[in-house]
Amino acid sequence: MSRKPFSTEEKNAIQGGTLYLVATPIGNLSDLSERAVKVLSEVDFVAAEDTRNTGKLLSCLGISRPMVSYYEHNKKERGPQIVERLLAGESCALCSDAGTPAISDPGADLVALCAEKSIPVTSVPGCCAAITALTLSGLPTARFAFEGFLPVDNRNRRQRLDALKKQTVTMILYEAPHKLRATLGDLAATLGEMRPIALCRELTKRNEEIFRTTVSGALARYEGEDPRGEYVLIVGGGEGLPESDETAARAALPPAEHVAYYEKAGLSRMDAIKAAAKERGMPKNELYRLVNTK
Repeated sequence: MSRKPFSTEEKNAIQGGTLYLVATPIGNLSDLSERAVKVLSEVDFVAAEDTRNTGKLLSCLGISRPMVSYYEHNKKERGPQIVERLLAGESCALCSDAGTPAISDPGADLVALCAEKSIPVTSVPGCCAAITALTLSGLPTARFAFEGFLPVDNRNRRQRLDALKKQTVTMILYEAPHKLRATLGDLAATLGEMRPIALCRELTKRNEEIFRTTVSGALARYEGEDPRGEYVLIVGGGEGLPESDETAARAALPPAEHVAYYEKAGLSRMDAIKAAAKERGMPKNELYRLVNTK
């Protein structure tokens, strides 16, 4: 006998022995889903990257649940402990500091541990800074590569940057404000100063800002301005050719098509003219007259 379709209540019932990946707001508390509130209210315990921040969130919601910390520096010890509790039949909600767990945080390691033990893992979808920034960037979204934070040590950082140079798809990077200038400098040296970029900060918050420019434009801005807030950098992909070949190929285009190339990459009309003029070795005012002559 076939079973009737599951009701909403059955679909949303909290299952013992299950790990729930609960996406939390990246700024605006109203972005927390109804299902996320239900899960956080009913699981046996919450594993949080930062128990202070998650504790504040639960307090705002009027929720009181047992919490344990789970972060980069205690994951090797705490991960197996959480798995033991799940195997014993408890349910757990995993929360990042903000956004979707397992994206550029140790939640991915806990999911892998659960997979090894055949422990059910389900997602409670919601905010993700990377995807939010990508959709706001004005750069191509059909294909993209999430790179997270660049390595800190020089050797691994250089290897990663060299790999980025070969990327032909839009790239997503995370960066802290005190490291932003150094990262922009590295991107300029590796990808070229005229590579289109969108700097997204304070996403979903009152002071949200999307700054669409080139790498050189971003460097110029932050020479005289201190970066504020956590940044998501959306960087345009290359053409899959050596930089000198890419530049020569673009410079061979008719002027209007050359400017259109940068406009399609997300630059404003004037920034596109500036970028194309530099590659063509001509004054931007002259190129402006050429592409605006009817």
